[in-house]
Amino acid sequence: MELILRPLTVNDREEAIAANRELALDNWGFLLSAFDESEPWEEFLARVEREHLGVNLPEGKVPATFLVAEVDGEIVGRSSIRHALNDFLSAVGGHIGYGVRPAFRRKGYATEILRQSLLITDSLGINKVLVTCDDENFGSATVIESCGGELENKVLDSDGTVKRRYWISR
Repeated sequence: MELILRPLTVNDREEAIAANRELALDNWGFLLSAFDESEPWEEFLARVEREHLGVNLPEGKVPATFLVAEVDGEIVGRSSIRHALNDFLSAVGGHIGYGVRPAFRRKGYATEILRQSLLITDSLGINKVLVTCDDENFGSATVIESCGGELENKVLDSDGTVKRRYWISR
């Protein structure tokens, strides 16, 4: 398996939208939370780039790098790497959010996505990385722990979900 994290391209539209629909069934988005299928794809890509650069960020957003995980030419997952934490991210969101499409789960992709995402936080100078997951998401908890995550505590999200908060020291 050679998993590559890379930026979205104009050619990824259909596959990324399909992934977004798949993960919506899990009440979780593949693309950024404000994604709307009616938005022209080029405008969405420009918005992703502005977020990466920290330019004209909407209220409550921080600079972030959004990457898709590709294996053998197929998008299997994604990572969103926040360059800083705001109040929400400090409480329940964390520096890194990752996800794997249902058909590609239990193949080690989540661990590799998180491992490669941590290399990016290293390049950003973040030496203590917060990663969170839902309390009942034992697969994600195992992934985070296998990458060095140490459970600090569990907190209640505004929607009533219990979140595990892990710190990974680099």
